[in-house]
Amino acid sequence: MRLGVGISQEQTQKLMMTPELRLAIQILQFSAVELVEYIEQQLLENPVLEVAEETQDGEPENSEPEKRDKESDKFDIEWENYFDDSSYIRQESAVNREQESLRFDNFIAEVPTLQDHLMLQLSLARLSHQEISIGEFLIGNIDDNGYLQCTIDEATEQCKVSYDAAERLLKTIQGFEPFGVGARDLRECLLIQYEQLNLNDELLKQVISNYLQEVAEGKIMKAAKQLGVSLQQMQQAIDELKLMEPKPGRKFSPSSTRYIVPDVAVEKVDDEYVVLVNDVSSPRLTVNRVYRDMLKESKSDRESREYVESRLNSAVWLMRSIEQRRLTLYKVTKCVVDFQRDFLDRGIKFLKPMNLRHVADSVGVHESTVSRATANKYIQTPRGVFEMKFFFSGGVSNSQGTYTSAEAVKKIIQEMVEGEDPKKPLSDQKLAELLQEKGVEISRRTVAKYRDEIGIPATSRRRRY
Repeated sequence: MRLGVGISQEQTQKLMMTPELRLAIQILQFSAVELVEYIEQQLLENPVLEVAEETQDGEPENSEPEKRDKESDKFDIEWENYFDDSSYIRQESAVNREQESLRFDNFIAEVPTLQDHLMLQLSLARLSHQEISIGEFLIGNIDDNGYLQCTIDEATEQCKVSYDAAERLLKTIQGFEPFGVGARDLRECLLIQYEQLNLNDELLKQVISNYLQEVAEGKIMKAAKQLGVSLQQMQQAIDELKLMEPKPGRKFSPSSTRYIVPDVAVEKVDDEYVVLVNDVSSPRLTVNRVYRDMLKESKSDRESREYVESRLNSAVWLMRSIEQRRLTLYKVTKCVVDFQRDFLDRGIKFLKPMNLRHVADSVGVHESTVSRATANKYIQTPRGVFEMKFFFSGGVSNSQGTYTSAEAVKKIIQEMVEGEDPKKPLSDQKLAELLQEKGVEISRRTVAKYRDEIGIPATSRRRRY
């Protein structure tokens, strides 16, 4: 066998991850808010891009039809001929943007923090300068839940005072509002509230002092036996215990309100559901005329022309990717709406199991494309606002030979628990048997799993005496 080095020519096909393809994939994954942020960043980086000013009819000023011939599909475009033909890409919008009026209710007032609230009460108390200094140190070590995160010994060392002085200041702070603030653990927090509210219930005080663990574990019968009281008395004490606040500083915690901007809206018109892609918030993009005219000038040097052409290419691919995102999102949502029409008409119990492959086959794209199109996106429907991943869920088999959605099963379990006898709550096994009577083939372990996911406690914790 002869070995040697030679040159041969071979033709093969393989997928190349081009910069344009990466951009399209990246934009497809963006939510409505992320897309707006990305467009604003591109407007700063690419001088060719600018926001199209809208006329009274809602159309971009100086906008022209999109060119869709073979020349515009190439990456290297003859821009001078392209503009002479009066056709350049613009981003279309399905809904006209409305300028929001400036109103005072759009501004949110700043809410005082827990430390601010406690410092105000400390300043109103009749204390010496040294006592205020100790109080400021203690308040500074109270977390957002209202619990003290330092020891009295640490306060004594830092403030250079006696142990008794630091302890007295802590007792003073524990008398502030909200009740229970400044406690070092849950038991102390609840006892402070017991004293502040003047409950005068000796059984409740004993439960707080010695039986919180048993109550948390649902061992009410054991605690009642050790205390020598009836189950009804124990249940009444626990009901009063539940009225107390385990985290007194919770209402002063920083607001974590999350505003959701739906990427797609579904509206019912007559007997049909109409899909509207929310591109109202994203600005309409166009190409700056100054750079268009620059390519037509013969005086422009080669380096300047190459730079402008590269920026124009980037702008075109950006606008094409945005339009492709809109079309893909519309097709995917339309498929979801058609498949889940029973849910939109009749409620969550009629939600059908659906996977990515089903939608991908219907739309004619890859499963990964559907996954990217639905990631971190929300859909507004007549039934409420849902994450798009909500509609892609598994299910359990039923007596009809089909599948029932997991969300529908959870809803049925929740309704069963709400209608149960509190003195004889339904066990997981009983719930499984009732579901099987309804035609849903499900095991006890699956019932327990779904029950935990929707936050329903176990049978022993639901029982009332």
